[in-house]
Amino acid sequence: MMENVATLDMIRGLYDYHRWANRRLFEVAATLGEEAAGREVGKQFSFSTVRRMFAHIYGADWIWLMRWKGTSPTKLPGGEIGSLATLREKRDALEKEQQAFIEALTPADLARVIDYTQVDGQPFRSPLWQMLQHVANHATHHRSEIATMLTMVQGSPPDTGLMTYQRMMSGQQGA
Repeated sequence: MMENVATLDMIRGLYDYHRWANRRLFEVAATLGEEAAGREVGKQFSFSTVRRMFAHIYGADWIWLMRWKGTSPTKLPGGEIGSLATLREKRDALEKEQQAFIEALTPADLARVIDYTQVDGQPFRSPLWQMLQHVANHATHHRSEIATMLTMVQGSPPDTGLMTYQRMMSGQQGA
């Protein structure tokens, strides 16, 4: 049982980091302005604009939260978001909902198996702990793409590494 409590603490810490890293990069992107954030950077990326990449992270976070809550949406949101301001509003609301869900979890919830259907109709089932890890890891991949895009547009953004976050939260390192 103690290991489940430690795992839950680790998941909560992972999501604190997830929110911090998303916000840290988003703030840099916001300084670019709407035009630059919506400019095509390259087809080699999962999504070719900084705004669309952030919208994808938002959409993935949203769809997984819905699955954790027992529904299987048939469409991934995000592509319709036309501005950073709209994206910030949606993301801020989603973060609150996601954080409330994670804070309400008990150690026993982590092993709960969730049946869900992907947007293409394919059914899957996974324990919640695997889904929770997936969402944060998925965003890390796309944040690395965003960091590369930002580097191409204006120069290297600040570090969003997990150890940097942990050092900053413990007061061992400044922003």
